Amino acid sequence: MMERSVTIRVLLVDDQPLLRTGFRMILEAESDIAVVGEAGDGQQALDQVRALQPDVVLMDIRMPRMDGVEATRRIAGPGRDGPAKVLVLTTFDLDEYVVEALRAGASGFLLKDVPAEELVQAIRVIAEGAAMLAPSVTRRLLDMYAGRLPSGDEAPPPSLATPTDREVEVLKLVAKGLSNAEVAGELFVSETTVKTHVGHVLTKLGLRDRVQAAVFAYESGLVRPGGS
Repeated sequence: MMERSVTIRVLLVDDQPLLRTGFRMILEAESDIAVVGEAGDGQQALDQVRALQPDVVLMDIRMPRMDGVEATRRIAGPGRDGPAKVLVLTTFDLDEYVVEALRAGASGFLLKDVPAEELVQAIRVIAEGAAMLAPSVTRRLLDMYAGRLPSGDEAPPPSLATPTDREVEVLKLVAKGLSNAEVAGELFVSETTVKTHVGHVLTKLGLRDRVQAAVFAYESGLVRPGGS
């Protein structure tokens, strides 16, 4: 098996030192991952991101001074073009704060008791620019908590004028929980074509990944919570 040549720089953000130590021990055992720093709250996280330029930030949500949602928004939110991507860590599955963090720009979330191999894999996936959440999980999260999200304007946002009709169609299907292969079957096109459309949608709308694309589709009214 070929050894990975690119080192993924990771910043650990959690207000519990013992948890940070545990995550550090897991990650530093991997040849392609380097823990470049730690932070105990959101404000420290912002300072460390500026100083250390990590690739992935493991972000706790409930912290003093500045919580993980606001820190995520400032690191990876709309208009941010820095390299850091955020992977949210939470104690409670389907916590509404997780949805807020996804809206704020996080690329996915994990429970804090996740097996070590899943944590490592998630970091690699996010570092490569993909979302960590499966589309079905994204939809389940949004369906459960979309009522707590801002509904936005009734009229489609101006940004939706940029993608083509087919790209908007692909966006709707992605937000409904379909994989690339399922979208391809629905539209009778190749999976490669779907990947191209998804890439164009992300670029045109200024979104990082499929998670943010799904959130955008809900907030813009393209997809309704619980809808078919």
